[in-house]
Amino acid sequence: MDPVLVILLLGLAIPMLLIVGLPASPLKWVGHALTRLIVAVILLFFVNLFGSQFGLHIPINGFTAVVSAILGVPGVLSITAIHLWIL
Repeated sequence: MDPVLVILLLGLAIPMLLIVGLPASPLKWVGHALTRLIVAVILLFFVNLFGSQFGLHIPINGFTAVVSAILGVPGVLSITAIHLWIL
């Protein structure tokens, strides 16, 4: 794609978005979801950091991050309980 065309499209898109405005609701929802996901990964990291003294290691992958992001602290505790009792 020609760089002049890209600059032209951006030059037209930016004023159009400023005039019309972005829909705030989907962006707010995505922001909340990403914030919860980041907090969940940090929480899992600290569980692994302090749990390493007791032989506890929970892998930080997509499944554990999403479960702990949706359920919060009870989700992290349930993942920890599953790891201790079942695995």
